[in-house]
Amino acid sequence: MERRDRSLEALNNLIYIDSLDDELRASGIETWVNKYLSDSFIEDLILESDELAIFLELFYKNINFLKEYTESIRLSLNHNKDIKKFFQ
Repeated sequence: MERRDRSLEALNNLIYIDSLDDELRASGIETWVNKYLSDSFIEDLILESDELAIFLELFYKNINFLKEYTESIRLSLNHNKDIKKFFQ
């Protein structure tokens, strides 16, 4: 039952993280991964089929979000570098 409770907690936290703004969402995902996936595998989650469908959707949605967020941060850093170069 402990694994089931941990699985539900992980799902509920992932649902909450999905509702945050971009910067908080990115750091929330990092915290979530460190908490739930660093010491165990994703196969250890015990979820019903409807819960699993929600989990998978959010999991892959957040992977895509992190790719897009990383790219936007990279572009922002490049822009800042260009501005800094201009003022020097």
